[in-house]
Amino acid sequence: MLAAIGACVAAQAGPITVHLPGPLAEAAVAAWNREETTEPPQETPDRHALRDAAAELALIGLAIEERGRREGEGVTVELDVASAGAAARAVR
Repeated sequence: MLAAIGACVAAQAGPITVHLPGPLAEAAVAAWNREETTEPPQETPDRHALRDAAAELALIGLAIEERGRREGEGVTVELDVASAGAAARAVR
């Protein structure tokens, strides 16, 4: 059912334009450019959730790197609804 609802949402929701302060945009780009040099420890449910959040942050960094544009002290970028939703969920 969630996938069916997702299909309806995806058909109706386009990219979301957001404005981020410069330091946040730079941190997201740094997450995208980060290289993993060590083997991760055994994954617990908490580590899995943390790894998923880090992946979402890195994808936002990729979006900023590819199509973000500087505006004043920040960056404006179009994010897909999934990335914007992941960022909004992280607030909880």
